[in-house]
Amino acid sequence: MDHAQLLSAFREKGVLHLKEGNGNALTLMKPELWQVNMGEDWTFLLFDLFQIRTICEPFSEVSLDIVEYANKPTVYHSPANRIIKNGPIVDGVLKFSLILEPNWNKLLFQISQPVLVNLNSKEMTAHQTPLLFPLLSPSTKEMYLGPEGEVKIIKG
Repeated sequence: MDHAQLLSAFREKGVLHLKEGNGNALTLMKPELWQVNMGEDWTFLLFDLFQIRTICEPFSEVSLDIVEYANKPTVYHSPANRIIKNGPIVDGVLKFSLILEPNWNKLLFQISQPVLVNLNSKEMTAHQTPLLFPLLSPSTKEMYLGPEGEVKIIKG
C-alpha cells in the first residue's frame, strides 16, 4: 500500500475513494465533511483505543477490554459523545471500529484523526490496493457496547 500517495490524496480533499484487494470500493472521509444526504451507513475508523473517548460517551473498563482484545474485525454500536454535532448518528448511537491490521492501522495513524468509512461506495476511484479491508471480511462481528458495560451481540 502506498501510504504517501493515499495520505496526500486524503489530505488534499478530505475524501479518499479506494478499491481494496477484493475489488470492493470504499470511501474514507473526514467526519466534518459528512452530510445528511450521504446516508447513515458510515463507520468511524480508529487506529488507537484512546480515540474512543473522542467519539463515544465514556466507557467502562469492561467495554474497553472488549474492544482491545477482540480477535476478529468488529463494528461496535455505542452512544455518541455529546460534543459530536454532525455525523452519522442514529438515535444517539454511532458505529466505530478499531482497525488493528498493520497496513490499514498505519494509514489511519498517519491521518491522525478518526475517519469515516462507507463500505458500499459507488464512487469511481483512481486509487487501489491489493490489501483486503478488514471490515469486509465474512467473519466481521457487530456488537452494541454501552458505557456501563452493557454488551449485545448484533451479528456474530
